[in-house]
Amino acid sequence: MSRWNFADVWEAVAELHPDAPALTQGSTRRTWRQLDDRANGVAATLLASGLDHQAKVAQYLYNGPEYIESLFAAFKASLVPVNTNYRYTETELTYLWDNADVEAVVFHGSFAARADAVRASLPGIRTWLWVDDGAGPCPSWATPYEAATEAVDSSHGGPVCGPGGRSPDDLLLIYTGGTTGMPKGVMWRQDDLFAVLNQTGELRYPGDGNPATVRAILTAPAKHPPARLLPGPPLMHGTGLFTAMSVLSSAGSVVMLESRHLDIQELLDTIAAERVTELSIVGDAFAKPILAALDAHPGRWDISSLWLVISSGVMWSEEVKAGLLRHQPRLIMIDSLGSSEAIGMARSRSQLGETASTAGFQLSPDTKVLAEDGTEVVAGSGQQGIVALRGRGPIGYYKDPDKSAATFRIIDGERWTVPGDFATVAADGSVRLLGRGSGCINTGGEKVFPEEVEEALKLHPAVLDAVVVGVPDERFGETVTALVECRSEAPNPGEEDLIGWVRERLASYKAPRRVLPVATIGRAPNGKVDYRRLRQYAIDTVTGAGEAQPSTATE
Repeated sequence: MSRWNFADVWEAVAELHPDAPALTQGSTRRTWRQLDDRANGVAATLLASGLDHQAKVAQYLYNGPEYIESLFAAFKASLVPVNTNYRYTETELTYLWDNADVEAVVFHGSFAARADAVRASLPGIRTWLWVDDGAGPCPSWATPYEAATEAVDSSHGGPVCGPGGRSPDDLLLIYTGGTTGMPKGVMWRQDDLFAVLNQTGELRYPGDGNPATVRAILTAPAKHPPARLLPGPPLMHGTGLFTAMSVLSSAGSVVMLESRHLDIQELLDTIAAERVTELSIVGDAFAKPILAALDAHPGRWDISSLWLVISSGVMWSEEVKAGLLRHQPRLIMIDSLGSSEAIGMARSRSQLGETASTAGFQLSPDTKVLAEDGTEVVAGSGQQGIVALRGRGPIGYYKDPDKSAATFRIIDGERWTVPGDFATVAADGSVRLLGRGSGCINTGGEKVFPEEVEEALKLHPAVLDAVVVGVPDERFGETVTALVECRSEAPNPGEEDLIGWVRERLASYKAPRRVLPVATIGRAPNGKVDYRRLRQYAIDTVTGAGEAQPSTATE
């Protein structure tokens, strides 16, 4: 029985490589000793506030050293980190932190007003740590984060640990939009998550987490210099966070951008200046503008240090991969099919002379495509099935046994994770991903639940009915598009008015990019709507190939 805990491994790295770089963002640099010391201080502050074993700590933060430090601090103190989408509105934040039973929040100063607005409705949160980002003074109800980092002197003689001690059963909560309903908290045991990430780590730790084994691996002569990872997407999402955690467990370092929006020039400048070796991205949403910049300015950036690009979440097209190889021929590109619930279900590998096709993947040994009856789809049959992963995985969704049972299933006596991805299997065993079987919209790696946006639109006094669909987009995978039936007696609102209406109520990425007026949604007598028909109308209209109005469901 293994006993992996990230805090134990990261403390071993800090002890054995204290002066090695751990975190970089602009002029801010942290060695492993500094990372360990500052995390000890934050851990001690959280424990001193009265948090018990496995109390939940929300990270309401942009990318920055504080994200990794507070993650490490929670692991040290046997507390549970909870990712928080910083695009959420007050209503969404309240739901998330209430659902997660959050008792402490680490937040950037830019979010102080929004955090203050929800405090009264969340009396269970007892501790607020304010990270200064120049947005204003520390609120009276919060503690400065920098003061928390100094709560334990560096000569204290040992790591901070919770009163109950650490355990491989200590949790990490990753909230994901999923395919249905409000965000769900994916519960990963640290032992399981470490073991899964260790399968592709720079350093592979055999055995059961024995400290002597860990030390032996960390002190052995290295085959390659430690990795320097630049996580392109936010650390609040699994794609960015899991790659960062894997690199840190291998004694590498994490390099973060200063911009809070995707800035391709800064990204390429940072790769060149910091000699970044690995980059995580979200498919074409990142890769297309990167390639466009490299094509527009050949030779401007020295990206020769970069040898690995990892992507997950959005389609990464074959032609873009081939284009990147023109600028860095030694590049290896890994396109991974996975989710917060199921890491490494399948992947494709592209390199010079061998570029994988768009949406084509090779299954991992523990992944199968299953038919509705649970039998395996026969390769080359053309039959559609759902992708399932067995082996180590999350223990379920936090406080949601029904959705846990639907995603984490027992099939023929084995436990499988079934996130909802449909696919076919070619005769050679390669998998062609078809997408999610539900109406979930994946836009730039963010998952949007259509009914949530529909309800927001229908609150507008001029809107009688609305349907929201995903329209294919070269860069973002899909864009949110609304079809709206207005009340005959009300003035017809403009497209920008309705988009702004949704933005006031939901996170901005959930707002429609386009709003298409229709004479009728065409609901059937039972209230159901033909989403396929309306989605096709939206696609045709956006691309200029559509009819004047969609036919109704009852015609």
